[in-house]
Amino acid sequence: MKRFVYIVFFISAIQTAMHAQEIMPPVAAKKPKVLTIHGDTRIDPYFWLNDRKNKDVLAYLKAENDYTNAIMKHTLPFQDSLYNEMVGRIKQTDLSVPYRLRGYYYYTRYEEGKEYPIYCRKKNNMDTAEEIMLDMNQLAEKHTFCDMVGMTVSHDNKRLAFGVDFVGRRKYTLYIQDLETGKLIDKTVQNTDGSYVWANDNKTLFYDVKDDETLRTYKIRKHIMGTTSKSDIDVFEEKDETFNCVVYKSKSEDYIFIGSYSTLTSEIRFISADKPDDAFKPIQVRERDLLYDVEHYGDHFYINTNWQAKNFRLMKCPVSQTDKAYWEEVIPHRQEVKLESFEIFKQYLVLEERYQGLTRLRVINWDGSQDYVIDFSEPTYTVGLQINMDFDTEKLRYSYTSLITPSSVYDFNMRTRNKELLKQQEVLGGYDGRLYESKRLMAKASDGTMVPISLVYKKGIKLNGNNPTLLYGYGSYGASMDPYFSSARLSLIDRGFAFAIAHIRGGEEMGRQWYEDGKLLKKKNTFTDFIDCAQYLIDLKYTSPQHLYCMGGSAGGLLIGAVVNMRPDLFNGAVAQVPFVDIVTTMLDESIPLTTGEFDEWGNPQDKIYYDYMLSYSPYDNVTAQSYPNMLVTTGLHDSQVQYFEPAKWVAKLRSVKTDNNRLLFYCEMEAGHGGKTGRFQRLKEVALEYAFLLDLEGITH
Repeated sequence: MKRFVYIVFFISAIQTAMHAQEIMPPVAAKKPKVLTIHGDTRIDPYFWLNDRKNKDVLAYLKAENDYTNAIMKHTLPFQDSLYNEMVGRIKQTDLSVPYRLRGYYYYTRYEEGKEYPIYCRKKNNMDTAEEIMLDMNQLAEKHTFCDMVGMTVSHDNKRLAFGVDFVGRRKYTLYIQDLETGKLIDKTVQNTDGSYVWANDNKTLFYDVKDDETLRTYKIRKHIMGTTSKSDIDVFEEKDETFNCVVYKSKSEDYIFIGSYSTLTSEIRFISADKPDDAFKPIQVRERDLLYDVEHYGDHFYINTNWQAKNFRLMKCPVSQTDKAYWEEVIPHRQEVKLESFEIFKQYLVLEERYQGLTRLRVINWDGSQDYVIDFSEPTYTVGLQINMDFDTEKLRYSYTSLITPSSVYDFNMRTRNKELLKQQEVLGGYDGRLYESKRLMAKASDGTMVPISLVYKKGIKLNGNNPTLLYGYGSYGASMDPYFSSARLSLIDRGFAFAIAHIRGGEEMGRQWYEDGKLLKKKNTFTDFIDCAQYLIDLKYTSPQHLYCMGGSAGGLLIGAVVNMRPDLFNGAVAQVPFVDIVTTMLDESIPLTTGEFDEWGNPQDKIYYDYMLSYSPYDNVTAQSYPNMLVTTGLHDSQVQYFEPAKWVAKLRSVKTDNNRLLFYCEMEAGHGGKTGRFQRLKEVALEYAFLLDLEGITH
């Protein structure tokens, strides 16, 4: 690739400008790239930023970071104060609720001052000696980034498999450790994604493999202890580029499953965990638009599926006859309730459902004597199933949180209906939930659809339009943005901010149709829903355009990019985290990670109808000469989900054409990926930057 010359102001230039009472932003060179398809030609002046190996690209990213640091320099003491405040709310020496598996109690603990968890277990009961399986703090030594996934213990409790990524690209190296000696006994393979399963012979390990370029998880292999990775055997290859695959084990530990998943279709294969050399066979061969998940109990597989059931229903079939012709209905489809997941016990069936935008737990006795929904009193909350490994128990373990209730873990007696609080997140510094108020509002969208909003603020605010408010949204992939407690968020709320989540179409808060009405050729509903939620908060005088801010990450960053193009006048500021903003160009490039697997989400722009529609809302392609809100845009150089160059190009284009003098800041974390920094404290530095940006715009400096 030719070396492109570009204009950029480095630190020395910034310092000179500071002396002149003016800090000038970097300016990226325009090097036109002609992109033509369907008879339509686009000119991309910043396509050259796609090459992370180009030292000019790295220099430009550094210049952007320097500019952001210079603009935000006056807030550094405030950022430090915010960071220390957020860290100060965390109980640093802490312990998770243990769960029992094969005679051991497993738990995670943290030690004061340390960034990473320590994974431990105790044999028989919690009074015996502790065994440290994996200390992430030791693993992370000499690394600025460390992410661990897939930790799984062999059936005889003697070996541990886990994957580690030291870069942020989500390409994990699989390690095997001897739990009796503590020594690493195998480093089997690189480029895995974190799904690892031991067969019951304790020597056979199944693992997934990623394509090195596209990062698609496309293969399942089998490793035998005592052999090298070169002799590992392919047991499954997913050749359809719109699918990814994963390997996992049933709760009963009797079966191993390989799942192939696309946006609209799934296919699951199985073998006995006692017979790792058997060939995997499908439960039900894939059919377009047929989704299903499988669990095992007794002589049956239990199947959550959308077969003739948009909001899913529960079926079962004999282990010996798994084709859908043998599926028998257990829980019928319901128009108003989406079946999210389920948990099977010897005497009870528990359903995790979504009803009227909220999650709930329904308990059913197999003999039909009981059928009830567990009651939760708050207007907006999130509840979900926890680890429940024991079939023969009356106790259900679940987690609960809300915008004002810290994360909590309960044991619920399904017979007596008594709840036992096992642990609630401790917020240091005297947090009192009674000082805050949460509400659930319903905003009317432009087409008449009622869109839920979850809202929290400190009691005593006046509805005069002067309250700073942060509106958060996502609205893609059917991922529901359920309300949850954040101790870090108190640093905004205690300074007068209200915080709201817009439960917009594209998620599944209101059922499967809610998702389908916010994807493909209906994607713009996601953006207009968010705009209508913002306008509703303004109409109710919770806030005003001078005090309203928006935030979203990844596909939620696409949301923010589209919204500030469509209605920049509604917001004083915006934070776009790792934003997916160059959607047309990305979806035309099948070598970019995730592209092929997302055609059913966004559409394939090789088809003109989808090209035209995507082009009509793509944030990068629709930047125009107008005033934009103050904006902070963040990314990670090694991001595998949304490549760093999307926000880089977007910011460069915004700088070139916007007509205002509002702040436009871009920060690229040079040693992280999609999720930002690792470590429970380090990631709060990014939050402190975002909060300082918002608070500074409100003139709040301490």
